[in-house]
Amino acid sequence: MAERWTRQRRVDHTRALLLDAAEEVVARQGFGAAALEVIADAAGYTRGAIYAHFGTKEELFLAVMERQLQRFLDGFTDIVESFRSLEEMDVDRLAGRWRELTIGNPDRAALGYEFTLFLVRNPEARVRVAEQRRRTADSLAEYISVHVEKIGGRLRIPAPTLARILIATYEGITLGGHIDGEDLARTFLELVLADVQPAESPDSEHRD
Repeated sequence: MAERWTRQRRVDHTRALLLDAAEEVVARQGFGAAALEVIADAAGYTRGAIYAHFGTKEELFLAVMERQLQRFLDGFTDIVESFRSLEEMDVDRLAGRWRELTIGNPDRAALGYEFTLFLVRNPEARVRVAEQRRRTADSLAEYISVHVEKIGGRLRIPAPTLARILIATYEGITLGGHIDGEDLARTFLELVLADVQPAESPDSEHRD
């Protein structure tokens, strides 16, 4: 017997196809040149489907970036969860996984930069996606807080601030390392981990 799809499953399937198409088309044509009609056609839908599921081109592409971020974080899950204490944190393993997840994908990081510049130059679009960007940062902050607490650590700076720093610098670290052929991930991760200290430290300040 054929499996019946629920309404939510159909919605999720349609969104996934639209996100896949947007990622492919924008990677090929750039954000500014990628037309909604072309994206929708590549997914097998009309432009109305994009409006129904995302609202605007900016919101569609931000959803693409959110999915990429989530996949990036999911790629670290097995390593992060293998650490049982702050002392076990292995920056080499983390940097190695970073390279595995980003190698061959400089175009995706470039697209993130392109979208950021578009938002800088278009205040109205920036306002439209401001709440969505905040939710993305909050989600990352929660991810950071949960895993830092699990290993008995605490942050020297608020998790939401660190989350925004990570989002703002991810593309630069990826592209800079690709262009110069240098391993910037390890040094960057060392800087991030310097903001984590033992939870029992008497002079620690927990401002999450």
